[in-house]
Amino acid sequence: MPYSIILHIPNEASVLCEVEALPGPSDTIITVINPRQKDGKDLHYIDAETAKVIWPLVKIGFIEVLGDAEDDKIIGFVRK
Repeated sequence: MPYSIILHIPNEASVLCEVEALPGPSDTIITVINPRQKDGKDLHYIDAETAKVIWPLVKIGFIEVLGDAEDDKIIGFVRK
């Protein structure tokens, strides 16, 4: 199951992308699919035709894992 994530790279714009698997504790790189800005525009430092990018994890500040529509179906509105 692919995950939608946001990579936060110090001194750069955040990168919205997908990964097949989340990085583990011993991983040193992350391979992402379809990297783009959060608003969907191309990243100025990556060619527009690029499908996958490999980043060293040492360059990543932190990673946000986004939910999807399926998650909303499982956990619905809860009233207190």
